[in-house]
Amino acid sequence: MPERKSPFSAAGRHPLSSAAVFSMMTFVSRVLGYLRDSVIMISFGAGASTDAFLVAFRLPNFLRRLFAEGAFIQAFVPVFAEYRKTRSTQDLRDMLDRTAGTLALTVLALSVIGIALAPVLTLIFAPGFLGDPLRTNLSTEMIRITSPYIFFISLTAMAGGVLNTFNRFAIPALTPALLNLTLIAATLCLAPRMDKPIVALAWGVLIAGLVQLLFQLPSLMRLGMLPHFRLGFRHQAVRRIIKLMGPAALSVSVIQINLLVDTIIASFLVAGSISWLYISDRFIELPVGLFGVALATVLLPRLSRYHASREWEKWRDTLSWGIGMEWLIGLPCVVGLFTLSEPILISLINYQAFTAMDVRMAALSMMAFAVGIPAFMLVKILNAGFFSCQDTSTPARTAVMAMLANLILNLLFVAIWLKSGYPGAHASLALATSLSVWLNTALLYWHNRQKRGFQPGKAIKRVFAQSLIASAIMGGVLVWLKPATADWLSWGATQRLATLSGLIVSGLIVYLAALSLSRFNWRPLSRISDAGEASQ
Repeated sequence: MPERKSPFSAAGRHPLSSAAVFSMMTFVSRVLGYLRDSVIMISFGAGASTDAFLVAFRLPNFLRRLFAEGAFIQAFVPVFAEYRKTRSTQDLRDMLDRTAGTLALTVLALSVIGIALAPVLTLIFAPGFLGDPLRTNLSTEMIRITSPYIFFISLTAMAGGVLNTFNRFAIPALTPALLNLTLIAATLCLAPRMDKPIVALAWGVLIAGLVQLLFQLPSLMRLGMLPHFRLGFRHQAVRRIIKLMGPAALSVSVIQINLLVDTIIASFLVAGSISWLYISDRFIELPVGLFGVALATVLLPRLSRYHASREWEKWRDTLSWGIGMEWLIGLPCVVGLFTLSEPILISLINYQAFTAMDVRMAALSMMAFAVGIPAFMLVKILNAGFFSCQDTSTPARTAVMAMLANLILNLLFVAIWLKSGYPGAHASLALATSLSVWLNTALLYWHNRQKRGFQPGKAIKRVFAQSLIASAIMGGVLVWLKPATADWLSWGATQRLATLSGLIVSGLIVYLAALSLSRFNWRPLSRISDAGEASQ
């Protein structure tokens, strides 16, 4: 059989290079994100006021993931990519104008509703605050301030979707860094000047929304794609996007919905539980954002083009390649974060208001979240496969099943944990979320096989086996090298960071060496024709 050409040769830049650009910019943003969280936790600790802010921030952030960057983008990008490929430039611009106007009106209405119903939303999303006037009043006040964020960030997400479709990944990936910089400035400069210092963070969120939108506009202007807002509820493309958005809202946001459920239940637990869950989730988001989101983001427009041109062989090869890359990266991340949870927390945020007890509690939930890292990544890749075919109903059905499983496991695990008398019941919520996302991953994979005969290929199966063995070896070495927790707590910041960096570098070297000794073949991951060999 003659050798097949790589589908990437005809589609522009290889997705690995595009993902590398996206990941580099995302890495900058994530580093600033950890600096932001460190500044917040060191300044305010993991107490009642921080819990109140995180509830207020969780709501617009949840709506952003659910409505803007999640459902909207997954529905918008395939339709926009199809218009770009099959319609005139004028039709493309008209579609963009109509979509932008419709989106702007909708999210503006949501922002107004959020301001008006802030007290009700506090009780819905943090019912455990009912007997705590401090947390209730603070959350209500900050929800009113942060609600307009959904307006600005939704338009920012649309701009990013347009840029990604034109293979402009750097600016959208770097944009979230502006939120982090703004919140750091609010903590250090604005908070000391306010009667309620924590409220400065809410104002920082609102200002960041406007700054992120303005940051995207010059890039849109250079492409000639700066939208003129026009209503288009009856426009064919807008109606298709709305139709796709409903199911997509569930499928892409299942993780965020699960985390929101975790927050609701955690509001009934001891003060600090919401903060411990939040900070541990933030560390899990590093590999998921750098690699899971990066690959899904760059592959979605490409998969959409293959679907539009009915190049199914390239479509299957591309999806298989994405799965292989996620396994290769995700498995060592599980081992690293699980093994080094306490050293990471001690080195980065165990200062001033963030105590040793906070470290122990946050480490429990970090280890529980770490179990789900490969699933968090794979869900994004598998969802991209369905969305590229404008099939949002299948991921929605699997998402509903996963959410129900998460709710049942949450209640079950918390009840068992509380009955045992051990501290750290919040960690059971993290474990339930991880297991439910694994269920979602399995269901998505099964439906892909049933509907499109998808097979990951023998080469990708070897990737899984070899990376699993290499990750286990890496974990053993890290356990052997890691100093005792008491030593970490006694050290200063410089020694903590130096030792942590040494362990991370050592783990990476061991992992790559173990892969080399297993005769790992990089060729299937650099050339997609081999990665999808079993799909021929």
